[in-house]
Amino acid sequence: MTKKSSDANNSAPKAKKQGFQVGDLAVYPAHGVGRIEAVESRIINGQKQDFFILKVLENGMVIMIPTANVDSVGLRDIIKVEEIPKVYEVMKTKPEPTGDNQTWNRRYREYMDKIKTGSLYEVAEVFRDLQLLKLTKDLSFGERKLYDTAQGLLVRELSTAKDSKEETILSEIESLFA
Repeated sequence: MTKKSSDANNSAPKAKKQGFQVGDLAVYPAHGVGRIEAVESRIINGQKQDFFILKVLENGMVIMIPTANVDSVGLRDIIKVEEIPKVYEVMKTKPEPTGDNQTWNRRYREYMDKIKTGSLYEVAEVFRDLQLLKLTKDLSFGERKLYDTAQGLLVRELSTAKDSKEETILSEIESLFA
């Protein structure tokens, strides 16, 4: 997934300018890995706009992303294989103490904000924190959902980046906490 430069072919110039083409894999924050299925033009409020049509691999959800808003919505390339050890390092480091008197709903909001950034490093932090919390107490329903979401986002992107099975990645992640 290398960034492509614009060329004389005007079939999808904005798509090329934003670095994505039909068939590319990309990560959409909080939804995970998807494939760019098409670049379509629509008339919105009398103006022509181009959209990436992203199909999320996990559940088939289709998301229309204005090509001009790729950066603001956080659409990004899948993590490079060389960066994976850094993600594992985030999970191995001890979290900074935040004070144990923090309510679960405040933690939930903070974790949700991190997941929405789309950064795999932030998702790894959420997973790590909830994994460590899970060792000391039962997670609330909301925390459990966040834990599952973070784990799913991590496992799917890492397995795609490494071109390996999700079970293999899950074993690698679990071994970090053994």
